[in-house]
Amino acid sequence: MSLLERLNTDMKQAMKNKEKDKLTVIRMLKAALQNESIKLGSELSEEAELSVLSREVKQRKDSLHEFEKASRNDLVDKVRAELKHVEIYMPKQLSEEELAAIVSEVIAETGASSKKDMGKVMAALMPKVKGKADGSLVNKLVQQHLS
Repeated sequence: MSLLERLNTDMKQAMKNKEKDKLTVIRMLKAALQNESIKLGSELSEEAELSVLSREVKQRKDSLHEFEKASRNDLVDKVRAELKHVEIYMPKQLSEEELAAIVSEVIAETGASSKKDMGKVMAALMPKVKGKADGSLVNKLVQQHLS
């Protein structure tokens, strides 16, 4: 089942169950996917769908951080709920240990030895962990392994 089909099914279920918050998030995700599809002029691949979902998660995490900094607890709760609904559609996230193993493997493959090689490592690593790990965590682990 494609992501769009899954969203449509979940949207119908959310309507039946009168879950307004979930319905709003699903509609936002569908709109983001459809906008990306229109922008590309073709159907989205799984990788493109994952990119859209990752972008949506990142936007919400950034918003959450800003709202927490501004002590806007009303908005913090709303964004946390949205984030929870969006993360349902993301692939299972890698643990820090799994990610560290992949980072070590890629560093060995690329022959990187210093922080100068960080771009080369990140370029090889990100396609492997796209959507499965937070980019800032990946960056932090690569820096630790290269120092």
